[in-house]
Amino acid sequence: MEPIDALNEIATLLERERASRYRSKAFRAAAAAIDGLSREQLADAAALRRRKGIGDSSFAVIQEALAGEVPRYLAELRGSEPAPVPALRARLRGDLHSHSEWSDGLTSIDLMVDAARALGHEYLALTDHSPRLKVARGLSAERLRAQLELIPAFSGEGFTLLSGIEVDILDDGSLDQETELLAQLDVVVASAHSKLRMDAGPMTRRLVAAVSQPHVDVLGHVTGRLVSGSRGLRPQSAFDARAVFEACAANGVAVEINSRPEREDPPDELITLALDAGCLFSIDSDAHAPGQLGLLDEGAARAERAGVPAERIVTTWPLALLREWTSRAR
Repeated sequence: MEPIDALNEIATLLERERASRYRSKAFRAAAAAIDGLSREQLADAAALRRRKGIGDSSFAVIQEALAGEVPRYLAELRGSEPAPVPALRARLRGDLHSHSEWSDGLTSIDLMVDAARALGHEYLALTDHSPRLKVARGLSAERLRAQLELIPAFSGEGFTLLSGIEVDILDDGSLDQETELLAQLDVVVASAHSKLRMDAGPMTRRLVAAVSQPHVDVLGHVTGRLVSGSRGLRPQSAFDARAVFEACAANGVAVEINSRPEREDPPDELITLALDAGCLFSIDSDAHAPGQLGLLDEGAARAERAGVPAERIVTTWPLALLREWTSRAR
């Protein structure tokens, strides 16, 4: 196989399993370092060793690929046969929650777009974080405006990159970005990232106020829980879920089924409650790297087990219908 393909596949698999971001970034950097090199240049081992971005592991991968082998590290990561893909996965046309290196994502926008295209997406919303989330390099209004100028260049040939934001829900339910700027975006995902242990009453009022804002399209990872992973465990927030989901249904806001395995958010019983309340849903990857866009398999499996009808999942809709929904009267 081609060395650059081997390096990129390794990075993708590391991202999919949510390994150390430094490991996946190292293989992405190595792929970038050899992009455009001829096989003769790649075969010059001494020069390759001196090239910035090439470490011992990536050098070994390149050498094994040049020798016509599947690199050993790649073979290990590929491992056993993948889990069966749920039938609902084939109905998904896109993803409304993803991040780039503009906030806390690992890669550039173009690599996220390339991965989305490779998965057959018709659309992807770029939803980097908002200003208050400083740990995630949230975008100020000025930085978001600068990003918006770049978005149109990534669309074409059957694919659309949608402008968006994952806007922080503030303590009183207001949103962490200028209202006029939110109005310009294709997709607004609203999520709580702080004070997740609020008492149930204030948290309920906070979430209801957020989904009642005129520009919100998706309520992201509603309980904030973590059930596994390197960040440790976190219990779900306490709130009146029926009241929140009824507010979502009344305002046409989709409840996100977050595909990250460490979240499994909402829990199964809350998906059932949201179904009963008449909610729409959005199956999203919450990807912070290209390989994580494939996590939609996980969200589709959860939605399928819960019996969520495909027609109530906005990410199964064609782009024209999706745009009609996001431009609805509020």
